[in-house]
Amino acid sequence: MSDIAITGLLIATLFLILGSGVWIGLTLSGVAWIGMQLFSSRPAGDAMAVTIWGSSSSWTLTALPLFIWMGEILFRTRLSQDMFKGLAPWVQALPGRLLHTNVIGCTIFAAVSGSSAATCATIGKMTLPELTRRGYPEHMVVGTLAGASTLGLLIPPSIIMIVYGVAADVSISQLFIAGVLPGILLATLFSGYIALWALRHPDQIPQADERLSLMQKLSASRSLIPVVLLIAAVLGSIYTGFATATEAAAVGVTGALILSSLQGSMSWQTFQDALMGATRLYCMIGLILAGAAFLTLSMGYIGLPRHLAEWITSLGLNQAQLVAALALFYIVLGCFLDGISMVVLTMGVLMPTVQAAHIDPLWFGVFVVLVVEMAQITPPVGFNLFVLQGMTGRQLPWIARVTLPMFLLMCVAVALIYVFPGIVTWLPQQMSGH
Repeated sequence: MSDIAITGLLIATLFLILGSGVWIGLTLSGVAWIGMQLFSSRPAGDAMAVTIWGSSSSWTLTALPLFIWMGEILFRTRLSQDMFKGLAPWVQALPGRLLHTNVIGCTIFAAVSGSSAATCATIGKMTLPELTRRGYPEHMVVGTLAGASTLGLLIPPSIIMIVYGVAADVSISQLFIAGVLPGILLATLFSGYIALWALRHPDQIPQADERLSLMQKLSASRSLIPVVLLIAAVLGSIYTGFATATEAAAVGVTGALILSSLQGSMSWQTFQDALMGATRLYCMIGLILAGAAFLTLSMGYIGLPRHLAEWITSLGLNQAQLVAALALFYIVLGCFLDGISMVVLTMGVLMPTVQAAHIDPLWFGVFVVLVVEMAQITPPVGFNLFVLQGMTGRQLPWIARVTLPMFLLMCVAVALIYVFPGIVTWLPQQMSGH
C-alpha cells in the first residue's frame, strides 16, 4: 500500500473512533495498535507497553499535575475575586475602563494557571457578572474574555509548553522564558483593541465609578499582593535557576495552599475538590500523552513521518511559506482536536521538517503555542468557546463571532514574531548568557 493510502486509512480510523465517542487517549492508542499490526513487523503489544510506560513515567511531566493543582486551588478560593477588586481602580482612566480587567486579569492568572480553559473559567466567574451588572456591552465582555484567556497557554507556567518541551526535547525553562514577551505583546494588542473600540463607541461604555485618590487605589490593590507574590515565587525560582520547572510547580502548590489558608478560604472540602479536579484533568491529559506517544512510535515504524518530511521538503517551500502552511495546518487541525493532542500528535512528524528548514525549535515552540491558542477560539472544538457557552448560555456561533477580532489580532502576533524573531529569543538568550 502507498503511504497516502495508509495515512488516509489511519486518519479515517482516527475520526471514526473519535466520532463514536471514545476518549481521545484510547483512540490514539487504538489507531497506533491497528497501524502497527497491519503495516509493520514489530509486535504491537510490547511496543505499546514500553512506550506508554516510558511516556507516563517521565520526570519532566511531573510539573504538569502540580501546575494544574495550583490553578485549581486558586480557582476555588477567594484569591481570584480579590484580584478583580485590586485591578478595577487602576483601569478606570483607560478608554474601555473595566473591560481591561479581562485582559489584565487573564494575564496575571495565566502566570499562575497554565491552562487557558482554567483561565477563562476563573476570570469569567469574576468579570462576567460584574461587567454585565455595570452595563458593559456583552459582545465586548465575552469577546475580550475569550481572546485574553488564551494567554493561559502562552504566559508561563504553561501546560502546553511542558507538553511541547517533552515532545520536542526542548528545555522547558527556556520555553517558559521565551513565552513572556510574546504574552505581553498579545495582551498589549488586546488592550489596544479595547481602547480603540471604546474611543469609537464612547456611548457604549458606562460612566466611571467615583474617582479614587492614589492612596485609595493602593489600599484597594492590597488584595493583589498575594497573587503577585505567588507568581514572583514560581517564576522567580525558575528564572534565577534556583529551581527546575517541576520544583517551581511544587513551590506554587505550597504557596497557593498557604495563601488560601491564611485567607481563611481553604476548607477540607475545598482542598479535596481542588485535588480531585486536578487529578481528573491530569489523568485525561496523561492518557492523551501516552496514546500519542504510542501513535508517534507506530508512525515511525510504518515510516510515515520520514516520508511526510521528505514530501514537504520536495515542495521546496521557503521558510516563510513553510511557517504559513504550518499555521494554516494547525488552525484547521484545531477545529477538530484540543491543543495538547495537536502538539503531541504532530511533533514527532514535524520536528525533522522544522529542523531541516533551520527553524529554531525554541521559536517554533512559541509559534505552535500561539497557533494552538487560535484553535482554542475556533469552532467547532474551540475549548474556550465551550467554557464561555457554559457560563453565558449564548450559542456557539454568536460567541465565535464576537471572538473573531481577537483571532485576527493573534494572526497579527504570529506575523510579528515571524518578522521579529527576537521577541521570542531575546529573553532566553539574556538568561542563558549570564
